Amino acid sequence: MIQQRANFDWMLKELADGVHGTRQIVVLSADGLRIARHGGDPDGADRLAAACAGLQSLAAAVATEIPESDGNMRMVIIEVNGGYFYMMAAGAGAYLAVLADETVDAGLIGNRMRDLVVRIGAHLTSPPRRDGQAV
Repeated sequence: MIQQRANFDWMLKELADGVHGTRQIVVLSADGLRIARHGGDPDGADRLAAACAGLQSLAAAVATEIPESDGNMRMVIIEVNGGYFYMMAAGAGAYLAVLADETVDAGLIGNRMRDLVVRIGAHLTSPPRRDGQAV
């Protein structure tokens, strides 16, 4: 079961404070619902979470074209003018997404995201829902 959003605040803040250039962090469920956030505004975090659900689906579709793949997305990275977007699987049915500016150390943010997922991955699990309720 998903813990209260407030319980994630310190973990996400620690990631943001530890990597220069981090602008927004969102933890989301596979169906695009925001679980927790740090930085940015709530509406922006909700939009990002919804967009991530689509990206996760696209990544899974691409993975099926790789014969050795099991179809599971581990990480998506998008570089745009002005910054970067990172999304990583973070437990069953949950993802960790980060927006960063151009000054971010790409290797460092990836490693710190992995460390966070390893440390708290069991707490970042979002159970399937039916009619808006966990099943």
